[in-house]
Amino acid sequence: MKKRSRGAALLTAMLTVALVATFAAAALWQQWRSIEVETAERARVQSAWILTGALDWARLILREDRNGIDHLGEPWAVPLQEARLSSFLAADRNTTTESGPEVLEAFLSGQVIDLQSLLNVNNLLEADGKLSKEGLESFERLFEVLGLPQAELERMAENLRFASDTSAGNRSSPMAPLRPQRVAQLVWLGLSAQTVATLQPYITILPGRTPVNLNTASAEVIYASAHQLSMADAQVLVAERERAPFKTNSDAYKLLPGGAPVLAQGQFDVGVASRFFEIRARLRLDELVVEERSVLQRSAPGGKVTVLDRERGIVDPTTLSQAAAKR
Repeated sequence: MKKRSRGAALLTAMLTVALVATFAAAALWQQWRSIEVETAERARVQSAWILTGALDWARLILREDRNGIDHLGEPWAVPLQEARLSSFLAADRNTTTESGPEVLEAFLSGQVIDLQSLLNVNNLLEADGKLSKEGLESFERLFEVLGLPQAELERMAENLRFASDTSAGNRSSPMAPLRPQRVAQLVWLGLSAQTVATLQPYITILPGRTPVNLNTASAEVIYASAHQLSMADAQVLVAERERAPFKTNSDAYKLLPGGAPVLAQGQFDVGVASRFFEIRARLRLDELVVEERSVLQRSAPGGKVTVLDRERGIVDPTTLSQAAAKR
């Protein structure tokens, strides 16, 4: 009888210990989860503050640019290499722990891109929504130099016209495609993913028609935009602008043999100034990597700078490490 009582007491003690351990583990997990949630929220708020500050800094630089032309030698065109911002993110610089000051490791990098250095997809359309002959020819030349199928261009242009048609009959049609807002969405208009990936460094989607900036565009984009230029002519312009930026279209075209007077008359979508820019910022906060992309419109040199689009997302650290390994 005593042995049976001892066994029951031992079993009760073991059950009690197991319950206490379970409750303690549950409480510890809840506490850990609360700490993780609080840490993540703090990192989210801090990253939002810093990226907003970076955007305001970029807007200020663009607003202070008043010389009337835009080129790759200006302050806005210099990328910001990864810089340490830990001193600005310390929770309390006067508070110390056993391991020293409690400082978060944070690094910011970014760059400003002239979106008018790219060929605008909306140049395919006239103001009345019809296809533009000049815009279509520009994209035909770009597709040709990149070795892309012209059939996909024809399909994209027709679907873009269809998507831009605001008539009552078109809006009610179930076949009308959505109008893309970003280059990756051009697959909606019939381009293959491979074609979109090839076009990505050369095209953009901006409101209305926009000229290509001869001071910032690549040779391929200049060749596509100025229809009477050869690829060799476009490469000459790219090489010459490194010595001195073009102040007018005539400054660029007078460097080329023949045809310059015709091109200098402004018959094609080219220029030397820009109104649309893209801000790319990356914040590395300990193990968290956040990237933000913003599209800005400047009304005039030294004028108001408006944010048209802004998107932010977290980057998988494994993706960054794989990209670094490939480089």
